[in-house]
Amino acid sequence: MRYTVTEKIIQRHLVEGNMQAGNPISIKIDQTLTQDSTGTMAYLQLEAMGVHQVKTARSVAYIDHNMLQEGFENADDHKYIQTVAHKHGVYFSRPGNGICHQVHLERFGVPGAALLGSDSHTPTGGALGMLAMGAGGLDVAVAMGGGAYAIPMPEVINIRLSGKLNPFVSAKDIILEVLRRLSVKGGVGKVMEYTGEGIKSLSVPERATITNMGAELGATSSLFPSDEITRAFLEAQGRGDAYVELLPDPDCSYAQTVEIDLDLLEPLCAAPHSPDNVIPVSQAGDISVDQVAIGSCTNGSYLDLMRVAAILKGETIAPDVSLVISPGSKQVLTMLAKNGALADLIAAGARILEAGCGPCIGMGQAPATDAISLRTFNRNFKGRCGTATAEVYLVSPEVAAASALTGKLTDPRTLGEMAPIPPPIAFDVSDNLIIPPSATPDRVEVIRGPNIKPFPLGAPLEERIAKKVLLKVGDNITTDHIMPSNAKLLPYRSNIPYLANFCFAPCDENFPKRAREYDGGIVVGGENYGQGSSREHAALVPLYLGIRLILAKSFARIHRANLINAGILPLTFTNPDDYDALELLDELILEDAINQASRRGIVHLRSPVGTIEARLDISPQEMEILLWGGKINWMRQCRRQ
Repeated sequence: MRYTVTEKIIQRHLVEGNMQAGNPISIKIDQTLTQDSTGTMAYLQLEAMGVHQVKTARSVAYIDHNMLQEGFENADDHKYIQTVAHKHGVYFSRPGNGICHQVHLERFGVPGAALLGSDSHTPTGGALGMLAMGAGGLDVAVAMGGGAYAIPMPEVINIRLSGKLNPFVSAKDIILEVLRRLSVKGGVGKVMEYTGEGIKSLSVPERATITNMGAELGATSSLFPSDEITRAFLEAQGRGDAYVELLPDPDCSYAQTVEIDLDLLEPLCAAPHSPDNVIPVSQAGDISVDQVAIGSCTNGSYLDLMRVAAILKGETIAPDVSLVISPGSKQVLTMLAKNGALADLIAAGARILEAGCGPCIGMGQAPATDAISLRTFNRNFKGRCGTATAEVYLVSPEVAAASALTGKLTDPRTLGEMAPIPPPIAFDVSDNLIIPPSATPDRVEVIRGPNIKPFPLGAPLEERIAKKVLLKVGDNITTDHIMPSNAKLLPYRSNIPYLANFCFAPCDENFPKRAREYDGGIVVGGENYGQGSSREHAALVPLYLGIRLILAKSFARIHRANLINAGILPLTFTNPDDYDALELLDELILEDAINQASRRGIVHLRSPVGTIEARLDISPQEMEILLWGGKINWMRQCRRQ
């Protein structure tokens, strides 16, 4: 049998199931990561499970999403994460050390390992040949406790790269081209595996840009083989002993192959308001730019920012442009400071932010009203930047830097020539902001601030569900729509009752009031419902408001899993016309719910427009979880048995 890299890793980690695409499988997890937006909830759940010490080879808690401390809430949550990590065997990356994906790539990633993270961009680790996947916090907590991670066996898609990138064309343009071809739904149920001669010219940070934005395809993961490029990166990080070669077998079989000739690529951009709305920069037209934001986990590497510094050196940004830069890690920022590139950035007019997520998640640096913002980030959903009327374009660092100078969306090939910047032979390594777990955990006191509230638990499935449609939304509804996570709300990530007041606010600010008035209900959605972040708040807050089922045309992978973990039924229309017929406050009735759901197939709901047929495509284990009203309840029941 000849295997892909993905199949080799899954085979070595397989706990249950068989490796036929679509079949339920469970795999052992080697490493986990959390960040402060989702981590508080994950560790509360870990404590609720009664786990004393994590069972993984390495688990790391990062503080990177919200380091603004305008009140006590963030500092309290960070102290909770630090102390609970210290007690339970988790490494703690302090504020300022960098973004979880960048730091994990630098300091902890291991080729061939399985990584689960409570952040949708965890597949960044695939740049090292890891099977790295994003998940909800509860699934990560279960993995920390030694439990396996359950997913449908993914199809493996071969993205075969040939040729070599031309000057001023970058890895960002490769993933934008993949998104242009496959769309934000094109990776659902799949792993994207990159092969071909073209990968040999891509450094690990460049590969990381590509695997990072595989999340925008909806993919389970994206990965490159572990090869001599991987070895060189790990040796430069002082971690050469972590290297193992991991290549696809010759003549292995892929479900689909997508051919991309790098010689033919040109600078691309994703126009508002979706990462797959991709056009060539040269054809975008005359667009004046108000803001340029460079960095994030997608393009905050040393190589990215060195290229930006080379373009900006000796120049001054356009008078109407605000340029902000958020380095991916302390390592990156330190190296830029030592070699003088940081001075070049500052001299050109760049404002340097903390090594963290910052404006990528709407955490500061919101653009002006109706502004055009170019960002080297991974998402440009409407309003995610913090300004509802702004228009965000996703671009490469080269396009961003060129545009900052001209004040217009600019093809960087018009700048002339730029000398290539090779990867460093040795990175500046200092782990002084990473705190290892306590050697005496019994002596550690976990500190909880007053902002931390209990998380809601679902109730066992009832025999009859009769609820009104409280909201009807369209296609590609994101977790940002369901539960916004902006600068004003993120400090309350551990306070579900407070967050409930803002559930679905971008779609209908009256939704929370209506949910309370009707004692919960049903949400109707379109295609790809719940795309975007892994944040399980987008399931827990609707659960708190009494949502018992979501009826949609299709679901994004992580959000669907989070709904099941919360005890909310994820039903899909079998007839799309039924979606069109339903209206706000229509009552839907699911009779004999336990029996119908237990068949794990077609269920029938009564409605004012007649009987609606829907599918409940779930595994036997997921059915048990739903019957018990969520994963925590199910685990407690299993423990009693």
